Amino acid sequence: MTGQSDPSQALTELTKAATEAGKAGKRGLPPVHLWNPEFCGDLDMRIASDGLWYYCGTPIGREALVRLFSTVLRKDDDKYFLVTPVEKIGITVEDVPFIATSMAVEGKGRDQVIRFTTNVGDEVIAGPDNPMWFTPGDEVGEVTPYCLVRARLEAKIARPIFYDLVELGVDHEVDGAMRFGVWSSGTFFPIVDTVLIAHLR
Repeated sequence: MTGQSDPSQALTELTKAATEAGKAGKRGLPPVHLWNPEFCGDLDMRIASDGLWYYCGTPIGREALVRLFSTVLRKDDDKYFLVTPVEKIGITVEDVPFIATSMAVEGKGRDQVIRFTTNVGDEVIAGPDNPMWFTPGDEVGEVTPYCLVRARLEAKIARPIFYDLVELGVDHEVDGAMRFGVWSSGTFFPIVDTVLIAHLR
């Protein structure tokens, strides 16, 4: 944190506070949206675009620790914070905080349900409450896929999973135009215009 002379001590204190916050959430996620502690400064912690967490430039190798920190992550406006009942600490996120690393599919057509699991263990069912979207890239037909995990926290869908999504894709008319996309939980999520789909296959 800003003004913190001992980085290892800062991490120890944060881990302890996050652990206590986790206990407050019992079996579920801690209620970080209800906590409004004072801002304590920024910590040299970064979530890279590939989902890896770094502390003082070194990867955090303990998966349990990363999972713990992920449960007290909150996004306010365009900034990310680790929030406990007594601390609010700013961190850096290069793109979005999570990566959807696996996918399970049930049903077909409009009844299809797509479930993602993130790199920190969150399970997400794509649908009206957890939409997917596809951001155009620089090349024709290039897109980057995302889904909402919870409370303004998003996951980028890993490229191999995206290719699996494309295999599930169908054409569907949206606002008078044919779009190529996927169904989940009764909602159609357009990926690209139908005429561009050849670039994805």
